[in-house]
Amino acid sequence: MAAEPSVTILLQAWRDGDRTALDRVVPLVYAELRRIAAAYLQREADGHTLEPTALVHEAYIRMAADSDPNFENRAHFLGVAARVMRHILVDHARRRLANKRSGGSRVPLRDDLPFTEPRAALLVSLDEALLDLERQDPEKAKIIELKFFGGMTAEDSAIWLGVSVHKVNRQMRLAQAWLRRQLHDAEALG
Repeated sequence: MAAEPSVTILLQAWRDGDRTALDRVVPLVYAELRRIAAAYLQREADGHTLEPTALVHEAYIRMAADSDPNFENRAHFLGVAARVMRHILVDHARRRLANKRSGGSRVPLRDDLPFTEPRAALLVSLDEALLDLERQDPEKAKIIELKFFGGMTAEDSAIWLGVSVHKVNRQMRLAQAWLRRQLHDAEALG
């Protein structure tokens, strides 16, 4: 029985034009993709309309549509997948907020709604703050994304980024303080 090609080799094949390579990569990393999706959705309110499987499938569709895939390795691929999942959730939150503002959908006045407007607004604000952080310090933004959206430990993040665990922990503390300040300032501005 022939050995399964490595994820890195398949990603290179995809980059080189083999459109079927992605279909062979996904089964090799599916469990990790589901774990990332579950970590994202765990931070959402109960009853969110997306399930981990649906989030993985939507991310796959978006990534498969990429006309210029350029992934270095498994870690890079999973990092991009985590980012795509975050954008899917932020887009979902923005649509929900836009529908509420435009009157496009009726939302009953109940406290137990699963994906509340304040929660959606917080997700959008957090995404904007992360984008600002990424422009200033991409490594700190990636560490936050891997930890809080990808469910990675400091050790996993250190391996993926090729840095020490100590550096990941230090950068995490600095990034969290920066994000808290940004979100507080955004809340104060209304």
